Amino acid sequence: LQNNDFLRNTVHRHEPPVTAQPIQILVEDNEVVVVDKPSSLPVHPCGRFRHNTVIFILGKEHNLKELHTIHRLDRMTSGVLMFAKTVEVSKRIDEQVRERQLEKEYVCRVVGEFPEHEVVCEEPILVVSYKVGVCRVDPKGKFCKTIFQRLSYNGKSSVVKCLPHTGRTHQIRVHLQYLGHPIVNDPIYNMEAWGPERGKGGKIDKTDEELLKALVEEHRSKQSLDILGISEEDLHSNAENKDTGNSKDPERDANNPERNDIAACPLNSDGNLETPEKNKELGSCENQEGQTGEKSSEEKDPLCVECKITRRDPSPKDLVMYLHALRYKGAEFEYCSKMPEWAMENWEE
Repeated sequence: LQNNDFLRNTVHRHEPPVTAQPIQILVEDNEVVVVDKPSSLPVHPCGRFRHNTVIFILGKEHNLKELHTIHRLDRMTSGVLMFAKTVEVSKRIDEQVRERQLEKEYVCRVVGEFPEHEVVCEEPILVVSYKVGVCRVDPKGKFCKTIFQRLSYNGKSSVVKCLPHTGRTHQIRVHLQYLGHPIVNDPIYNMEAWGPERGKGGKIDKTDEELLKALVEEHRSKQSLDILGISEEDLHSNAENKDTGNSKDPERDANNPERNDIAACPLNSDGNLETPEKNKELGSCENQEGQTGEKSSEEKDPLCVECKITRRDPSPKDLVMYLHALRYKGAEFEYCSKMPEWAMENWEE
């Protein structure tokens, strides 16, 4: 290098695809902003997501900036999501969250005919991988309690109301899988990788590493690794560093019932994941996933392998999971969203 040399660093990103469904603002006042979050959008920038996040879109499209996150939803979960406009309001509501004073009601569509009577599931849940965001029922896990009540049955699937009394990661999804009625289009807990019973009753004839490999391979064969929030580069780099272990605090979801960071941003963690196969094509760009090399792309980086790869464009139904946060109620507030279309009694896929 010499004096007056000009150096430039260009960051080239590929964000995973998300739904085009707009964010609906349910309530806005001097204290809070309440929105109906579409499925597939993470709450805040993390991992491979920057622009395609609720926080970023609210700031850019609605000029709602410096919002404080009160609780979080899984990236694939839709529904009521609250933000505080001031630190004081955030602390007040956050205290209600920690004291379990916040009542939460979800609705989902599950496989098969769910029992008509009320079902209470109290199976403990253990995190299998922070990186991929996979949990399972295990006696060594944390105590959980979810109450389920069937709302309707159309001959193939059931709409179920879910009332979580604790807030473990993926709690509703894991408990439904354990009961033998996983969410119809759950990209993790309704997969063949769990075995013929798909994890019913906690029966998984695989080690955790074998299960993760099977899940990754199943999504890889469907070109849907972005649903897991990982890319081939992540698998490759993790294989090289798999001896470093998991550095995240397993207690992180204990104090915030809706803090589902694992599913929303799995790449913020250093979880253990064995690589099924080393990536054959590795590029130098930072983000190696998502909308890649379509003809409509305005800019391509000649050094980016992802720009040269054409992947199928996901359909709208690929970006939706049938789990919706329907209602949140606190000591001084109650916010509800409309029932999603897929939860209607006469709905058919």
